[in-house]
Amino acid sequence: MTAVLDASALLAYLQQESGCDAVKAVLNAAVVSTVNWAEVIQKARAGNVDTAGLRNDLAALGLKLEPFTVEQAEVASELRQRTQKLGLSLGDRACLALGLETGMPVYTADRAWRRLNLGIPIEAIR
Repeated sequence: MTAVLDASALLAYLQQESGCDAVKAVLNAAVVSTVNWAEVIQKARAGNVDTAGLRNDLAALGLKLEPFTVEQAEVASELRQRTQKLGLSLGDRACLALGLETGMPVYTADRAWRRLNLGIPIEAIR
């Protein structure tokens, strides 16, 4: 694995939005927290997108889903105060916790994340 994807980055890829090419370039070796996967599925279903088979389709492209662990939950909780001024959600912090655990760059569509100084690369896709 070489990259952690935030829900916003994966959604940009799925919806062929600005920044989708940056996600496509790392998708074959990317990982997504199951918390962020829940966000992706929720937004897709809210848009009346048929999500049957989506997980398998993305897995065939190389995307891996990583279960949200107790340790990641604790890190996400610790990140709340450090990220509160940017308005990061629990899902955002779950993504960052996975990035911190793995040391991999985190891809997001949220440019505000570039102001974070967490010791891991943050790649804003647009």
